[in-house]
Parts: sequence; structure tokens; C-alpha cells
Amino acid sequence: MIPLHALSSTIEAILLAGHTPADTLNQVVQVVGAALNADRCFLYVRQPDQNRGRTAFCWRKHEGIPDKNTIQPNWQPDTDVLPAQDPLIRAGLAMKPSVYVDDVDTAGPGVLNRQFERETFGHRALIHAHIQRDNKLWGILQPCLFGRPRHWTDEEKAQIEAILPLLQPVIAAYVASA
Repeated sequence: MIPLHALSSTIEAILLAGHTPADTLNQVVQVVGAALNADRCFLYVRQPDQNRGRTAFCWRKHEGIPDKNTIQPNWQPDTDVLPAQDPLIRAGLAMKPSVYVDDVDTAGPGVLNRQFERETFGHRALIHAHIQRDNKLWGILQPCLFGRPRHWTDEEKAQIEAILPLLQPVIAAYVASA
């Protein structure tokens, strides 16, 4: 397991290894999930100029962790119905900072739609980390936990925020080839 303090340097090493964008992003979700001791981590990637996206990469701690609504084989429009249902995606599309949710059950409606989160993902705590560049949302990295709340520490937040800008060029290369 990667120690949390080494997350950003580990991600930098993965990015420099020269793997394909898909292999690189797959490794990223695995490393982030393990470093945070999350139950699941997925990466939603976007083609911002086409207003569409899909969850393309997902890591689970073990097979008992739900994979409901994770990998989407096809690109989906993401700027019409989804933002109406999901304040988290609205925040990302509006270039707001990442959102760290300690407990879905106690988060206010301005933060998330509890029913949507329960029905769509089923997680209890999550990070909705926005990968943004040039006033465009390129992706959302989402580590989460099931069945219990989780306080996200300042160090965890700092490590996540440090890696987000590093992921944008890899996502851009990935979506350009899709």
C-alpha cells in the first residue's frame, strides 16, 4: 500500500512511466483508492468540447464492494439531465472547488442530492475531485466508502488537490483517442 504522504510522488512516477493514457489512468485510480484506504475509486472522464463524459476507470478494494453505475462503455451527454439531478456535477461544471463529503446522510441539499447518491452510487462518504483546466471540467476523481462516514483530513485533501492538475493532460490524451 502507498502511504498517503507519498501519493503525489507516486502519481508523478506513474505519469512519467510512459504507459498509454488508459493504463496510466487505471493505475491512478488503483493507487488513489489504496492510499486513501477507500472502498472504491473511479474516474469520470469528459470530452468538454462535446459536453459528454463517462466513467471509464474503476478500482474496488475487493469484489464485495458494489460496482453499480461505475464503468460506462458509452459516452453520455452530461450537461442536461445530470446537472439537474446532481449538485456535485453542477459544482464541477461550474468550475467550483472539489467537494469532500464526510457523510452523505448528513450533507445538505446544497452539497448533494441524497436520494440520487443513494440510488445511483450507494456510497456513504466520498470525494468529488474536479479535474479542471482552462475553465473546462475534464474529469472527476471519486474515491468513496460504503456503510460508514469518513472525515477527510487536511493531508488527504492536500494530496488529492496536488494530483488533480497532473491528471488533466492524461485525460485529454485519453479522450482525444476515444
